[in-house]
Amino acid sequence: MLSGAVSLLALAGITYWALRQPVPKLPVSAHAVGTLLLAIALYAVATAARAERWHQILRRMDAQPRRCDVYGLTTVGYMGNNLLPAKAGEALRILILPSRCRVGRTKAAGSVLAERLLDSVALGLALAIVAPRLLGELGVSLAGGTVALAAAAVTLLAGLAVAWAARRRRAALAAAARRIGPLFTATRQLASLPGIALLILSLTVWGLEAGVYLMIADALGLGLGFAGALAIVVTANLFSLLPAAPGYAGTFDAGVLAALATLGTDIVDRLPYLLLLRGVLFVPITLTGLVVLLTAYGPWSPFRAISRRKDRGGARPATAAETPPSVPVRGD
Repeated sequence: MLSGAVSLLALAGITYWALRQPVPKLPVSAHAVGTLLLAIALYAVATAARAERWHQILRRMDAQPRRCDVYGLTTVGYMGNNLLPAKAGEALRILILPSRCRVGRTKAAGSVLAERLLDSVALGLALAIVAPRLLGELGVSLAGGTVALAAAAVTLLAGLAVAWAARRRRAALAAAARRIGPLFTATRQLASLPGIALLILSLTVWGLEAGVYLMIADALGLGLGFAGALAIVVTANLFSLLPAAPGYAGTFDAGVLAALATLGTDIVDRLPYLLLLRGVLFVPITLTGLVVLLTAYGPWSPFRAISRRKDRGGARPATAAETPPSVPVRGD
């Protein structure tokens, strides 16, 4: 309910603003089209890097995943987030993954949680890089030392508050840890050298995504630069944290437009940029994820087709003694 209301309000505001702008002119030159195709290819590389990161997290959990399943389910997750409410793409990954490798649903959810933690840290570092420029464009001047000191103080106070709460509720926390401990298996493993490597990979992923934003700006002839593109990535993703309808409707768009306005982009270029960005980031991966879901895990899966052919051939059902043991799944 709240997600729909937030999206409706954001979309209403964006629609009102867009109707007052000139009709957007999308680039049709060979250079622009070629740049957009390269942007789609670069986003595919970024998606593959995200899938490889998830694969490495699962391997460290001894889940023995197949790389093709991890890559395919990554696109399915994006498709679900773009088409279904409440980021249901993550739920699709968690539900399907245990049938494809040696991991239970709790640990599968933990692997997704570890991904989100890595993304949060990487985006936080990116925010620290672009914040001075955004504040400068807004006419806000803050000494770097003051900002760092304030951030350190807030972090210290938060840590002390958590430690105090944990001390007061030690017994309750111990009982809860026994129940939900498997959920944080992957997260605990990030505190290691391989975890640092995964963080570097996460920073690379967001750098690749900033490259996509930069290519779209180049197709429109905007002089954003890499720092400007990274600022839009960070702002759009911060806005996407707000509750929203599928595909981050309204919130993502408001973040992109706010960043473009802050960076001083010409107002006539903002709507074309947003439309092209939506087209590159959301359309190809949504279609890919839908095809993968239907053909690899859904009604058109070749495994299901083989099973149906066997049933039509009159094969008798196996008795309990003949039924092969299921693949053991590690407990949660």
